[in-house]
Amino acid sequence: MANLEALLAHWRAEPGVGGNVTRWHRDPARPGRYEPLPNELHPALAAAFARLGYGQLYSHQAAAWRGLRAGEDVAVVTGTASGKTLCYNLPVLDTLLRDDSARALYLFPTKALAHDQRDELDTWLQAASATGSVPAAAYDGDTPTHHRANIRRKAHLLISNPDMLHYSILPSHTQWAEFFGNLRYIVIDEMHYYRGVFGSHVANVLRRLARVTRFYGARPQFVLASATIANPRELAERLIEREVTLIEEDGAPRGPRNFLVYNPPVVDEQLGLRASLYQESVRLVSDLLAYDVQTILFGRTRRMVEVMLKNLRDRTAAGEASIRGYRGGYLAAERREIESGLRSGELRAVVATNALELGVDIGGMGAAVLAGYPGSVAATWQQAGRSGRGEQPALGVLVASANPLDQYLARHPEYLLGRTPERALINPDNLLILLSHLRCATFELHFQPGEDFGTVPAAEVEEFLRLLAEGGELRASGGKYYWMQEQQPSRGVSLRGASTDSVVIQARDDKDAWQLVGEVEPNAALWLVHPDAIYIHDGRTYFVDKLDLDEKVAYLRPIEADYYTVPKSRSTVSLVEEHKQQPAPGGGKHYGELNITVEITGYDKIQWSGSGLADPENPGGGQLSLPPIELNTYGYWFGIGEDAIVRLREQGLWTNDANDYGPAWAAVRKAALERDGHRCQVCGAGEPLDVHHKQPLRSFRSHEEGNKLENLISLCPTCHRRAEAVVAMRSGLAGLSFVLRHLAPLYLMCDPSDLGVHSDPRSDLAEGGPVVVMYDNVGNALGFSERLFELHGELMAAALELVANCGCKDGCPSCVGPGGEQGQGSKRETLALLRELAQKVEHVPASS
Repeated sequence: MANLEALLAHWRAEPGVGGNVTRWHRDPARPGRYEPLPNELHPALAAAFARLGYGQLYSHQAAAWRGLRAGEDVAVVTGTASGKTLCYNLPVLDTLLRDDSARALYLFPTKALAHDQRDELDTWLQAASATGSVPAAAYDGDTPTHHRANIRRKAHLLISNPDMLHYSILPSHTQWAEFFGNLRYIVIDEMHYYRGVFGSHVANVLRRLARVTRFYGARPQFVLASATIANPRELAERLIEREVTLIEEDGAPRGPRNFLVYNPPVVDEQLGLRASLYQESVRLVSDLLAYDVQTILFGRTRRMVEVMLKNLRDRTAAGEASIRGYRGGYLAAERREIESGLRSGELRAVVATNALELGVDIGGMGAAVLAGYPGSVAATWQQAGRSGRGEQPALGVLVASANPLDQYLARHPEYLLGRTPERALINPDNLLILLSHLRCATFELHFQPGEDFGTVPAAEVEEFLRLLAEGGELRASGGKYYWMQEQQPSRGVSLRGASTDSVVIQARDDKDAWQLVGEVEPNAALWLVHPDAIYIHDGRTYFVDKLDLDEKVAYLRPIEADYYTVPKSRSTVSLVEEHKQQPAPGGGKHYGELNITVEITGYDKIQWSGSGLADPENPGGGQLSLPPIELNTYGYWFGIGEDAIVRLREQGLWTNDANDYGPAWAAVRKAALERDGHRCQVCGAGEPLDVHHKQPLRSFRSHEEGNKLENLISLCPTCHRRAEAVVAMRSGLAGLSFVLRHLAPLYLMCDPSDLGVHSDPRSDLAEGGPVVVMYDNVGNALGFSERLFELHGELMAAALELVANCGCKDGCPSCVGPGGEQGQGSKRETLALLRELAQKVEHVPASS
C-alpha cells in the first residue's frame, strides 16, 4: 500500500509526529506457506474454492484438516485474519455434505460473532451451490420463539453461544435428541475469551454437554480457535478435558507490519501536561484518512469512542457515510450495517471499543490506532492485529495517555515488544461453580452410581451429590440422584455474573415521536444516561430528560451541545460481618462479608476540544441523587500495624500519612488564588479551585520551601487531576496493591478482572489505619477471598520475591507499577513494607 508507506515517510520527516514517536518497529513481510486442496475434499467445496478465487490452503488450514480427519481434537492459534475460520468450516461442511444425518454445533462468546459466522457460512454454501443441503441456523436469545421449534427439527449446523446452551438447549435436551445423537463437531471460536470465572463456568457447561451427547450415543470432535495467548494448549485441554493437537505455525502470508509508540507532546512545561490523548489520536487518524488509509481507532470506553468520533468527523469534515462508531449499546442492525460498510470499503474509518477486538469480519484495515494502552499485552496485539490485508503493509499505533502505566510504556517500549501475551487461567473445579453445574447436570440427567463429571472422579461427585441431597435439593434412590426442586437450576446460575436486563434508550424525533436509539446495562445506565447527561450515539448528541430505572427506560431529546458530560463518583468499602481474623506479620489478616458501594454524585461539563470545562461559570456541571451501585460480596483484607508503620516512617519509607501543609497554609493558599485571579491557569475555569504544588510538597524538607508561591498554581479539579498524574508519587501501599492485583490470580487460577483490589491509608476496616482489600468481583462469592486469607503468608512471600528480583529501578508494570512521568515509583517503599509483612510467625488459629 503505497499510501501508507508515503504517510510513514511523511511522519518521519515531520517533527510534530516523528519527534513524538518513541519507537518505530517494523516486522518484515512473511511469505505464505501453502498446500494443495485435499484430494478427498467434497467436489462441491472444491468448486466453491474455484468460484471464490482460491486454489490452495494455508499450511495451518491443511494441518487442521489432517488432524480432524485423523479423529483428533484440534486447537488452532494463529494471527488475526489468518483464515482460522476455514480450519473448521472446511471439515465440518465436508462432513455435513456427505452425511445428511451429521450435525455440528458452533459456539461463539457473543451474538455478534455468531451472526457474522452465519454470513460467512452462507457465502461458502452459495459458492458450493449447497445452500439447501446444509440447513444452518443461529439460535440465541434474539431468535423468535415461533422459529425455535423449526430450528430444532431442521438445523444441521447450529450457531449459538454458551449462555444459550446453558439456559435453554441443555435443560431441554430431549427436544434436541436427534441433534445430539448425531453431533459430530463442536466448534469453540475465540477460545482466549473463556478465562477466569466465565471460562470456569463454560468448562462446566461443556462437561454437561459431554454427558448429554454421551447419553445419546455421540462423541463429537472439538475444534478450538484462538488469538495468541501464552498457554493455548493448557487452556484448550482444561476447557474440553481432552488432549488436543495444537496448531500454531501460521501459514498465511503477511505484509510488512509497522508498530509505533507515540507520546503526545508536552504543552505545559511548568506542569508537564501533555496534549490530549483524544485530540492526538484523532490527529493521527485524520492524517491516515488524508492518505486514504482505512483505519480503526480503538477507545477504552463508550464515552471516549463517541467523543473521538465527533472530533474526527469535525476535523475531517466527513459525515457518517464514511466514519462510524461501534460499541456496546448500538442496535444489532446498526452493527451489521457498519461491519458491511467496513468490508466493502465504503466506510473509511471506525471508532470502536474492544467490541471490535474479537474476530467479527470487518476485512483488513490499513491501520489500527490505539488511544491508550488496552490493559494487557494480549489485547494490544489483538487490536493492533486488526490492521493488515493479505500481503499489504499494515500499521499499528499505540498513543500513550497521561496514565503512569502508559507513560512507562512510552519510555520503555521494549517492555511491550518483548513480552509474551498473558496466560488465560480457569478453574472448573472451584467448589461453588462446580456445585452449581452439578445441580444443572442432575436436572438434565439423573446421576448414576459411580459416574464421573468430566475429570471430577466418581467418589468426589458422590460426596458433592450427597451434600446436595442432605440440603433437600436432590433425592437419592438406589445409588442414583434425582433433581427434586420445581425450578430449573440453570436459571439461577449466570455464566458471566451480570444482569441480562437492559435499559432502553429512547429519543424524540423531529415529528415528536419516540425512536429507539440503543440499550445499556442497568448499572452502566447510571454512568451514561443519568438525568442531565449528554448521551452521544454515533456522533449525535442527546440531552437526557429522565432515567426511569423502574421501567428501565431513558428518555432523551436531540440537542446541539458544545460540551459532553463526565460523571463523578464516590466509592466506599464497608464491613457487613467479619468471619475470621488472625495475627500476621506486620499487622493482621481478616476475612468477611463486605459491601462495595459506588455512588454517582454529580457530573462535569467538558468542552469538545478536551481543553477543560465547558462553562467556566458553572464548572461543576451539576449534582445528582441516584441509587448507589452495590456489590455484596466477600473479601480478604490485611491491616498494617502501628509498630510496622513506625519502623517504616523512621526509615523515611512511609508516605501514606496525610499531607501536613503547615500552619500558614490558609494564608498561602489565599495568596496563590488572588495572584491567579481566582481562575484555573490551564482552562480559565472559576471556582471551585485547588491550589496545586508543581513539585510535590513531601519532596521538600520544609513547609516554607514547598509552599513558595512559585511552586503553587491554581487549577480546577479536572486540570488538577491531570497535573497530579504527571507528578504522581506512588506509595508503598499503592505499590503493594498493584503487585497483588497481578499475583493473586495466579494462585486462584482466575482472571484479574474477577478480583477487586482497594487500598486505603485510613480505613474503617482497620479503625482508621491502612489496609489493602481484595474481594470477589462477582455478586455471588466464589471462595477466592477466603482462599487468599488462607494463603496470606505465601502470597506476601511471593510478592516480596517478585519485587526484589525485578530488574527495574523504581517500579514497572511487572512489579509495583510505575510512578508519574515526573514523579517517582514505590519500589523501595513497597519492598520495605513487604519485608514487614513477609516475616515468619508462629501459626495462630483463626478466630471467628
